[in-house]
Amino acid sequence: MSRIESTTLRDSLSVSITVGAYGIAFGAAAVANGFSVLQSCLLSLLTFSGASQFAVVGVLGAGGSALSGIATASLLGIRNGLYGVIMAPRLHVQGFKRVVAAQVTIDESTAVALGAEVRGENAMRQGFWLTGFGVFIFWNLFTVAGALGAQAMGDIRAWGLDSAVPAAFLGLVWPRLRSNRDRALAVGCVIFALAMTPILPAGLPIIATAFIAIVVGLRA
Repeated sequence: MSRIESTTLRDSLSVSITVGAYGIAFGAAAVANGFSVLQSCLLSLLTFSGASQFAVVGVLGAGGSALSGIATASLLGIRNGLYGVIMAPRLHVQGFKRVVAAQVTIDESTAVALGAEVRGENAMRQGFWLTGFGVFIFWNLFTVAGALGAQAMGDIRAWGLDSAVPAAFLGLVWPRLRSNRDRALAVGCVIFALAMTPILPAGLPIIATAFIAIVVGLRA
């Protein structure tokens, strides 16, 4: 294996630890909504998609059916399929490694990989794998901690952990907004998502902004 680039390692670790810590909030929220510690941990281990996991816990905790929870989680998971389309030709993986890559194709691994692409394909692949496995490990460890310490934590919103993920993404995305057009598109998508959040079902505002960006990119 080639030498790991220090910048890629730094970006991967900073995102992995920051985002992984948010698993505490999920573990605590899952137990608070009636899930057992084992069920909470299995959701993180097998589903491994933060937004989808919170959707399942929220819907079932509010008295919704399992079908509603699965449908909502699947809707939020559509974006991971889009990431797979982007990353597949860059990773060049086959067989079982392709299955593993699919499991760790998430917001964070894709973002770090694309951010490192300017430093070469090797740095991009390293960013993907390091971040994917890093988030997976820390997310599951912190899920266990949150589930076991749910009662002691009290109101998980008071910890401010919900700001970890958007803060990490802002740090990743901002350096890539090199032109006024890119910045205007980003601001426009933010405004659109915020405006549509009270109107559209969970997940759709974010998915819609992705298609807006694709249309603008094709026109350019």
